[in-house]
Amino acid sequence: MKHVRLKTISLKNHPQFNERWLQDVIAEDPSILGIGDVFLKDKERIHAGAGRLDLLLQDNDGHSRYEVEIQLGATDESHIIRTIEYWDIERKKYPQYDHTAVIVAEDITSRFLNVVGLFNGYIPIMAIQVVAIETSDGIGLQFTKVLDTVKLGYLDEDEETAEPTDRNFWETVRGTKKTVALADRILDIAKAFAPTAELSYNKHYIGTWVDGRACNFAVLRPQKNALRLEIHLPQSEELDDLITKADLDFLDYDKRWGNYRLKLSDQDISEKQGTLSDLLKQSYEIRK
Repeated sequence: MKHVRLKTISLKNHPQFNERWLQDVIAEDPSILGIGDVFLKDKERIHAGAGRLDLLLQDNDGHSRYEVEIQLGATDESHIIRTIEYWDIERKKYPQYDHTAVIVAEDITSRFLNVVGLFNGYIPIMAIQVVAIETSDGIGLQFTKVLDTVKLGYLDEDEETAEPTDRNFWETVRGTKKTVALADRILDIAKAFAPTAELSYNKHYIGTWVDGRACNFAVLRPQKNALRLEIHLPQSEELDDLITKADLDFLDYDKRWGNYRLKLSDQDISEKQGTLSDLLKQSYEIRK
């Protein structure tokens, strides 16, 4: 089979295949960007005093949104500012979602990467380079993620700087004695495979320590009427099915931290101990 040299074209200088055309193609099938299972939420979204956001995409799980700005040719300062501005407006207006700024351009310059690198980690931003390829059947598009959002570290890595509290704080301020006792029961389940596991009381969560060091395979947040349990595991259909079949109260999958979030009652822990043990052990094996 012979090699065929692909012919790339510049959309910026093309009379027919322009920015509006590219916007329409992405809007029709947002999955071509390669950022996940997303759908079009809005197009040419008006922001008073700031212009129009090219595309607003949303995860099918309803947890994350992406503010997408399209630029033909090379990235420039105005598009960086515009993209961040749209992202900031949307996140302030709809704080219930995780928001990511996305720039799609034909040429992601090294200067752009240097500038964005200064604040990536504080502002979640992606840069996707698009290449247009001319074929006998039409124009093909290839999208390459040049810059991804900075992955957040484990809670373990910040354990030393976490503000410590004590059991009484969780029993009286954040939760109750009854819901903190549910955390004890989760710890008892974990001791079957991690005998030295213990609870660590911090201001925003109760973590787990093993052998005297942080190993947050389970993060517990006692509330007034229930216990929220967060288990750090990569999302998969197998785990989704396991949780569904066990009829656990599945809140959502937190993509930002990589956690399955469950809401548990005393009855849940009693009746679904086997499934909880399985999930906790898998998380422990990854973290230990």
